Amino acid sequence: MFHDYIEKISASTVYDVAIVSPLDFMPRLSQCMHNKIYLKREDLQPIFSFKLRGAYNKMCALTENEREQGVIAASAGNHAQGVALAAKRLAISAVIVMPTTTPAIKVEAVAQKGAEIRLYGDSYDDACLHAFALAKEQNRVFIHPYDDPDVIAGQGTIAAELIKQHPKPLDAVFIPVGGGGLLAGMAVYLKHFWPTTKIIAVEADDAACLYSALQAGERTVLEQVGLFADGTAVRQVGKENFRIVRDKVDEVIRVSSDEICAAVMDIFDDTRAIAEPSGALALAGMKNYIAREQPSGQHYATINSGANVNFDRLRHIAERAELGEKREVLLAVTIDEKPGSFLKFCQTLEGRSITEFNYRYANKEKAHIFVGIQTYSSAEQVSEQLTQLLLSKGYPCIDLTNNEMAKLHIRHMVGGRSTAILAERLYRFEFPERPGALLRFLSRMGGRWNITLFHYRNHGAAYGRVLIGVEVSDSQLTDFHHFIDLLGYRYWDETENTAYQQFLG
Repeated sequence: MFHDYIEKISASTVYDVAIVSPLDFMPRLSQCMHNKIYLKREDLQPIFSFKLRGAYNKMCALTENEREQGVIAASAGNHAQGVALAAKRLAISAVIVMPTTTPAIKVEAVAQKGAEIRLYGDSYDDACLHAFALAKEQNRVFIHPYDDPDVIAGQGTIAAELIKQHPKPLDAVFIPVGGGGLLAGMAVYLKHFWPTTKIIAVEADDAACLYSALQAGERTVLEQVGLFADGTAVRQVGKENFRIVRDKVDEVIRVSSDEICAAVMDIFDDTRAIAEPSGALALAGMKNYIAREQPSGQHYATINSGANVNFDRLRHIAERAELGEKREVLLAVTIDEKPGSFLKFCQTLEGRSITEFNYRYANKEKAHIFVGIQTYSSAEQVSEQLTQLLLSKGYPCIDLTNNEMAKLHIRHMVGGRSTAILAERLYRFEFPERPGALLRFLSRMGGRWNITLFHYRNHGAAYGRVLIGVEVSDSQLTDFHHFIDLLGYRYWDETENTAYQQFLG
């Protein structure tokens, strides 16, 4: 039924522009997950993505007349770079329509290859409709990013390489899916030569167009899609792609943005490469699958489909990776508002590492704190244990680990002004970061002065940084400064800082 695709993939000319990407063994993750895990490094392609394979394969198949007419494409970035590179290599005029939400790194990369860029709409679908209209108006050939047999065949060359690189059939291959070009091309080839290998598609849970289509038995259109994994943010799977994958794919796994962030960190830890969110999508699905099925000694491959990520997005990825890895629990805890209560609370945690501590004085009775705690096993299990422990010690608490608003906003907004504080002074401390460092800091602070504000976040740096407000009268100030000098930590008096005066003082 699909033999024509096997022939197309085998005859592909993609290696005029593409490399045979390496299949890297991931030792750290393999040991951690008790299975042999391999990563197909499409992030090492000339455009840092697999997309040039399909684009070049399609454009090589154009007639001389079609080449003279020029081409047009719609893309969130990686397909655009593939078309632009292919057009430059083949001396074909190219127009690329990109959503206005496309990361700047991808827009700049396309511009550098000489293509004409049009920014239009908020999503790929908006850009695609505009590109169709321009194609008709300018009589250009539309190069579809996924719903085209030649594009599908170009992407399928990854599967042909995989079969040559691994000595025997893998137990499963995990493939990211947006419109389905990569998935269709790889699935049809792998199932032909490795019929027992499971083909598992992975989608972002806020852009699961294939899952929706398989559930409905026909292609559906999502009302909206999340843009975190922008390379796979597609509202409807391709028509030809769906015809192929509905018969070739064994399962679709959906993953959260936090799980994708954790997979980006896993790829970095094993390879020192930084994947874009869509590039780490398949690995996130593989981890999800292993956690569910609990296999051991299996051989799995996953695709790092791209590395075109804006540098400033790494802040968010790093912030959420621990949550995605389920190695951090976030709690809202109520403690007594009195000197020494911080120290007593930290001692109650029985040596667990605190990753974050946010607090602002509200009244003389109770204090509400936002605390992050590092875990080394199941976050759900640790959260339940911690909640029971704290409740037994008289600390009301709420688990916020899965509260999206708390993770995105509340953790950064714990604060405000307090008119009840008569003599507050603000200090910024820096101390060597190591296990138990925060507890030692609080122990040395003791319970002599009332803490009115506290912010701490473990960023994995060599030094821990704490912002602390303390109620100190003018008559106690000399004594207090003598005390903090004896602590031996670097500190700065920030009481007159304009940011403090404006927002917290």
